[in-house]
Amino acid sequence: MSAKDAKYGFGRLIDLARSEPVVVEKHGRPVVVVLAVEEYERLRGVAMAAVGEGPAKPGKAKQS
Repeated sequence: MSAKDAKYGFGRLIDLARSEPVVVEKHGRPVVVVLAVEEYERLRGVAMAAVGEGPAKPGKAKQS
């Protein structure tokens, strides 16, 4: 999805990201991936376990 489409169709982006990760591109290059919070937390737990810190505690992602 282009950044322009994501900007003007934010609701659609959210709906799509709830079912699968969405790559957002700017000038034809991928810049971010939007994914459901459940998938983010799952991946975070996997990453934390991989470095020996045990499962990650649920938390909020950094917002700007």
